[in-house]
Amino acid sequence: MPPADLAWMFAAFALVLLMFPGIALFYGGMLNGRNVLNMFMMVMGSMAVTTVVYVLFVHGIVTGNSVGGAGIIGNPVEFLGFESFTADDGSDGAYWGAFFILFAAISIAIVASGAAGRMKFGSWLVFSGLWIALVYGPLGHWVFTFSDEESGYVGGWMRNVLGLHDYAGGTAVHMNAGASALALALVLGRRRNTTNRPHNLPLVLLGAGLLFVGWIGFNGGTAAGANFLAGYVILTTLLAAMSGILGFLLVERYRDGQPTTLGMATGLIAGLVGITPAADAVTPVGALLVGFVSAAAVAWAITWKKRHKIDDSLDAFAVHGIGGIAGALFVVLFGAAAAPAGVAGIFFGGDANLLWRETVAIVATLAYSFGATYAIAWTMNKISPLRVPNEVEDTGLDQGLHAESAYEIGAELGRPSHSGKFVATRPAPNHTAKEVPNQ
Repeated sequence: MPPADLAWMFAAFALVLLMFPGIALFYGGMLNGRNVLNMFMMVMGSMAVTTVVYVLFVHGIVTGNSVGGAGIIGNPVEFLGFESFTADDGSDGAYWGAFFILFAAISIAIVASGAAGRMKFGSWLVFSGLWIALVYGPLGHWVFTFSDEESGYVGGWMRNVLGLHDYAGGTAVHMNAGASALALALVLGRRRNTTNRPHNLPLVLLGAGLLFVGWIGFNGGTAAGANFLAGYVILTTLLAAMSGILGFLLVERYRDGQPTTLGMATGLIAGLVGITPAADAVTPVGALLVGFVSAAAVAWAITWKKRHKIDDSLDAFAVHGIGGIAGALFVVLFGAAAAPAGVAGIFFGGDANLLWRETVAIVATLAYSFGATYAIAWTMNKISPLRVPNEVEDTGLDQGLHAESAYEIGAELGRPSHSGKFVATRPAPNHTAKEVPNQ
């Protein structure tokens, strides 16, 4: 890789790393003050587990030559322990291995939404390793691995047989994580107290800002160099993020009467999710439409989730699942041949067959990720309950699981006893505060 390209890729890698404290702050601020540290533990703990299992064998499952040429799963021993990356053979395998680790780790971090405030930490770590190997690995192979006829290398069926267009992981990352969070939430059941409002909106906004910065590296780095494509997708990413804010706020204003900072942050992320599969396939005006419509669809999905009393605590399915679907469908409808991908959507004279191909990819992704995740969580729960005891949930997972507190002052969090132990106290009721969406 030329030095300029390599320099940009290292910068993109660093930007993507910011997404991990970003998502921890974003999710942690939306919880009550008794579970914020546990969310940091879940995000960083799952990142650690992902790194280990990915290096050992999951990179082969994702990018290895397809077993039996079926396009279902890569050879898990092909890159065993990253041993082949110790020599400089010009492939930049070590860099791409590290970059792919971050893609996998941010996916499981999103799934933490479905377990927030009620799952045992040790069980979460075990679940994370199983999910990366059994859910993310195969899906990553379907979407990210290209075939090479010259060498006889066979990639995933979605990319090479179905002809899916997915720029940077709308299926394998966002739809996958959103559906998986929903499945995990259903196995765990609703929280005992689902009326908690975001305890710290500045943390949410800071987290959203870090995610925005990281997304520039996520989409820009997928261009594989300091090139025209990187600049183009950074532009479309910016445009979709800003129109996403407007789309969500407009729905929120119509639905609730007031636009909120939480809605602004959620709309920003929804726009970013929507543009991820379509960043190289739409025009700049198309990117504005992608962000606006994706965020509006997410705002509707959050309302639907509340009506059906589904406790995906931090709305991963609404934001990442529905947002990812909207972005994928925009490739079908509004893809422009003039954009770098050269994919013409139906409204621009493209082949209508693209619609059924993209639809098959969406349905297969949601069905596999939801079904496989539900099976993993259900089996683990039968072996040993995944949920913390009621008293730990009431006290808060920060103190109950980690013997720590994010805040030492305030009746909501508790008070120190004469023995030095932390004693939880109940918060005073708030009869005047208005509930905000996304909780």
